[in-house]
Amino acid sequence: MARSINESGSSWVFPDGPLEEIASRCDVITAASLVGSCKFYHDSATQSVALPASQPFGMPCVLHTHQTEVPPAHNPFSRVHKFKQEGAQKDKQHDAKDRKGTLCQLTPLDRISSDAVIPDGGTGMWAGANGDWIALLGFPWNWELVNVYTGRRIPLPPISEFKSTPDKLVFESNDQHLQLLKIAICRVPTAASNYTSFSVLAIFNAAIAVLHCASSRWTVLDNQFLAYGYSDAIIHKGIVFAVTQTGEVYAWNQLSWGPLLISTAPIPPELDEQGRYNLGSWWLARSPDGSRLFLVHTWGVTDGRDYTGLVRILPAAATSEGRHGRTIRGYGKGLLGCEVYSMDTSQLMPPRPWRRIISLGSYSLFLGVNYPIIIPVEDGAEHDRPNMARSNSVYTSHHAVGLAYPPSPEICRFSLNSEDCTVGFQTNIRWTWRQVPLWLIPSFANARQWNLPSRHRLCRGGGDGHLEALTGDNIDLIAAHLDVTYTVRLAACSRELYDMISKDEGKMHHWDEPCLLMPPPAYWFDEHWDVARASRLHDTVYDLVPLDHPRRSVALPFMHDRKWLGANGDWIAAADHHEWCLVNVYTERHIPLPSLPDSKIRHSIVSSRPAYSFNWRPEIYLLKIVICQVPTKGGRYADYKLIALFDKTIFYLEGGGDWRMLEALTPAPDYPNYCDAIELRGHVFAVDETDGSTYFWDTANENLMLPFVIPPPVVDDQQYAWFLAPSADGKRLMIILTVNKIGIANAEVPPDIPYAANGLQLRQYPPVATYVFELDPLSTARAGDFLWRQVNSLSDHSLFLGLNYPIIANLKKRESKAPDGTLVPFMRKNCVYTAYRNIRYNQYPKILRCNLQPDEGETVGVISLPKDGWDSVRQAAMWFKPALNIARSVLPLKKQ
Repeated sequence: MARSINESGSSWVFPDGPLEEIASRCDVITAASLVGSCKFYHDSATQSVALPASQPFGMPCVLHTHQTEVPPAHNPFSRVHKFKQEGAQKDKQHDAKDRKGTLCQLTPLDRISSDAVIPDGGTGMWAGANGDWIALLGFPWNWELVNVYTGRRIPLPPISEFKSTPDKLVFESNDQHLQLLKIAICRVPTAASNYTSFSVLAIFNAAIAVLHCASSRWTVLDNQFLAYGYSDAIIHKGIVFAVTQTGEVYAWNQLSWGPLLISTAPIPPELDEQGRYNLGSWWLARSPDGSRLFLVHTWGVTDGRDYTGLVRILPAAATSEGRHGRTIRGYGKGLLGCEVYSMDTSQLMPPRPWRRIISLGSYSLFLGVNYPIIIPVEDGAEHDRPNMARSNSVYTSHHAVGLAYPPSPEICRFSLNSEDCTVGFQTNIRWTWRQVPLWLIPSFANARQWNLPSRHRLCRGGGDGHLEALTGDNIDLIAAHLDVTYTVRLAACSRELYDMISKDEGKMHHWDEPCLLMPPPAYWFDEHWDVARASRLHDTVYDLVPLDHPRRSVALPFMHDRKWLGANGDWIAAADHHEWCLVNVYTERHIPLPSLPDSKIRHSIVSSRPAYSFNWRPEIYLLKIVICQVPTKGGRYADYKLIALFDKTIFYLEGGGDWRMLEALTPAPDYPNYCDAIELRGHVFAVDETDGSTYFWDTANENLMLPFVIPPPVVDDQQYAWFLAPSADGKRLMIILTVNKIGIANAEVPPDIPYAANGLQLRQYPPVATYVFELDPLSTARAGDFLWRQVNSLSDHSLFLGLNYPIIANLKKRESKAPDGTLVPFMRKNCVYTAYRNIRYNQYPKILRCNLQPDEGETVGVISLPKDGWDSVRQAAMWFKPALNIARSVLPLKKQ
């Protein structure tokens, strides 16, 4: 399993949840490409146990076309890339042109099909595959090897001896028509060879050509003994072997001899008598250890043509069942069959005889237009039915490109167990398609080499060869399907990804803009608390709602069965039935907090109101946890400062210490009625809701002596909601007061105005008095003269107050008023925004926007949350500012 981030303070490794989440949002090819984009993602993927559950990595799949092309805006290969020129010669491999992709499907044997975006050449046709590479055919002579994960393209030269025709699969040579069957990629290009050394075979019906380097020429292998067309060819131990349509095998040693007829078809007598071998296909492959040559013969598969003079076999399906979106048909014994033969090729003159292979053991063969795949396959059962993926089996697809009719059945499994029947299925609904199905195993096993142009290990921040396939719209597409927290994790993978996401050209995210963090609409219902808690509290995906943009989701797995009590920056204070803790929203680092002292509070329970209530004299209720200073890596995450704000008392905590009670010693029953508190310059300030008096304690004093009391800035009969906040420079204390109740005469309720930008409901209320005052508490305390100064303007800033630590946002680019006097845009400068004041705010919630310099008759903008069932949510909406800068702190960037 991948290490979670809080287990390693020095590295950023995805836990399984986020890794699986990101991978599941991508098609399988893009997900694999992303693994190779940086070391962080690669390390997480290789350690993950959940990743295979979201994508069919490591599973043999049939790659076949999808009926729908990828829209250009979401196509990772449809961009123009610019590359440097070396001298006057431009590298054709990186020619600047549009790279088009095709939305295909990968069909695993025992899972539902997955989407896959495969690069092609516009009208390119698949002609072969091996590992990460496919061979693409264009016209005329536009042949390429393409890495399906990185988009790296290696052009292949034309065969000078052959002349092209209007049909891209037909060529002419000495008045002879040659039909291309496939391109066998016998040895794939690698970064170690700078992608210049490889081996491919162009297999025609009457010719074989071999190429070992992109800068060299094709070598056509002559065969004056050929009587029937070729069927397959491979390179084994440096020798080219080819099998004909009648089972004859020829060999060429390019350095000394060839062609050599090493055998005729080893056909069993019973097949030879019935002529069934004429309806079969011949394949070549290598043994699992690469020491022996395999010859495979499959028979009984038809393709719809009329075989005059031959015994035609019509495979009637004996059984049929639907599985994973496809129909699996079983065929009785004698209708379809397969034989596998083996030869030791260490001696070819004279050649050794073929030996019949009775069992492949735990291995299975996958044959088609692709280079032969032989891998171990585990047997299994699903719902008491055998899996399609079986060991000791031979799987076949199309044996050549451009067939006029698809084979029937199209995909076959021939078992070498005599008691098992042959099964098969079709991949395409239609009989016409652009691409031939072939076998491909999606994998990121070679991811360390994908992003490197030469001999280097996978770098921590990505490389210049691979991310060309993961730029622009592709990253936007991935990020658009991720919630905010996982997008930050994605940005932390590499510098390139960070730069792309931070640019946010699609305006999907609105970083550093205060948003409402709140339960999604599905949470708002009218149920009893116990029912709601049992059915909904396990959901940990919330809404993050910008005030003028579409809402985004935010996944907080650590909030399972927890309530948030406060927030500041990237940190949330949360509690369950057992403990209080601090948790980082993005890294999920968990810091348990000490319990409150038993000498002060005897016992704690979860109140049904709901709020945390404590048996004390008198009973007190927790309002919120104020995170005055967040923990930092430099302080070993023990430099935090917290205030536990109760309605009648206050506790203060510094990291590494214990909670200390801040006492006011007011006589009973005139206990303080606290409503807000903050820490500023080593002093704790708390405001009394009754009259606006502000208490403050010097935290440097270990005994926390009795507090100073600052008189309120306003004394009248009006009921106010009081808030405390630091000034923008952090030197002065601000006190904010708004009228506690707003409404219209005769209890009229204004109509809701739906805001299409984010789905919120807005209302307009008459103006309410909103005041901001400030003072320097330390200098005035020394002088003994507490004089509040009214602040008439916040200039380019706005205040966001509530359960969260006060946010002072710079909104210089925003207007202070709507040009037409309407409610929107709702985000403006020089305003005070208030949300829930505490976790037990038992008054119908209204989230207010009050302008400090309103025009005459300007109304108050109100966000009206659903009234029915709002009390069952048990998560008070608060202000939260998503930030991408935490990704910078974990990125290994040389320059920021």
